[in-house]
Amino acid sequence: MVVLGLALLLAALSTRVMLPAAQHLRSFRDGERAPATLHTRGSCFLGRCQVEFEADGRTVVADLPVGSGFGKQSVGHRMTIRYHADDPEVAVREEDVDGGGAAVAAVLSGGAALLFLPLSVGHLVYVLRQRRADAVPGPQH
Repeated sequence: MVVLGLALLLAALSTRVMLPAAQHLRSFRDGERAPATLHTRGSCFLGRCQVEFEADGRTVVADLPVGSGFGKQSVGHRMTIRYHADDPEVAVREEDVDGGGAAVAAVLSGGAALLFLPLSVGHLVYVLRQRRADAVPGPQH
């Protein structure tokens, strides 16, 4: 049952969290390009990084969304970002507009779910057959 629960959890992670995050990152493909500087360092994959850039003549500090694939860089690191002109409060590194780390995580967690699901079903079938064999009385002498 634990393996089945793990398979379902990984499948939910892939379909409910990582795939939408990857689609959100892809929505910036046609966004405005701008040079930016890493403003706040954190776990970018979890959406805890911020970048600073100029948009329409004003300085904007924008969040990098969940699923951003970003290594350990220090504050002040330069990069190119994309943002939607109507909402510059969220930006995406140009390297992430194809899905970033979220796409990789979706594939890995989905693949792991596909691995664990048949294992758990196979084990469940085995246990049910064992119970049935134990319940059927054998020939008595």
